[in-house]
Amino acid sequence: MRLFVAVLPPRAAADQLADAVGPLRRLPDASALRWTTSESWHFTLAFLGEVPEHVRPELHERLGRAAARHAPCELRLSGGGRFGDRALWTGADGELTALAALADSVRAAARRAGAPADEEHGFRPHLTLARTHRGRPVRLRPFADALAAFHGAPWTAGTLCLVSSALPHSGTPGEQPRYTTESSWPLGRAR
Repeated sequence: MRLFVAVLPPRAAADQLADAVGPLRRLPDASALRWTTSESWHFTLAFLGEVPEHVRPELHERLGRAAARHAPCELRLSGGGRFGDRALWTGADGELTALAALADSVRAAARRAGAPADEEHGFRPHLTLARTHRGRPVRLRPFADALAAFHGAPWTAGTLCLVSSALPHSGTPGEQPRYTTESSWPLGRAR
């Protein structure tokens, strides 16, 4: 099963972001982007890739322990950015040091369970909003600039989620991966 570990924004935060993203879909070249749906928005703490079934019980146990060691943290969706002209994203403000510490614990838990987390790029909290199609270049700077002033309301990240990712199989243009929360754990140390 293809898995990642994430923090999911609450519906109210996603709705605020959706309101800010709406006008971006009317910018020139917006129709050339593959826009993600608000239901799929998440902050990836660790991408695990294909995890064998026999690894999952220990992974669950270790992720539960990692969640119990970290307090909930206050975040808010904020700003806009891009990874070159490949992906458009929004970031986060708030207790980012706490979120990074949670990501470190999650990655360590995954490694100990035998499901190494992808650490190629390090942890940079972002929520992907759109991607470009291969072979169809789109300048993402105007989209990121249009989102730069966005600041959502604060919310508390209080749950760690193990999410499966089923890649599209139909070949339908614009089809998105399907994400399913397989397990979740409350962050344990209350303030």
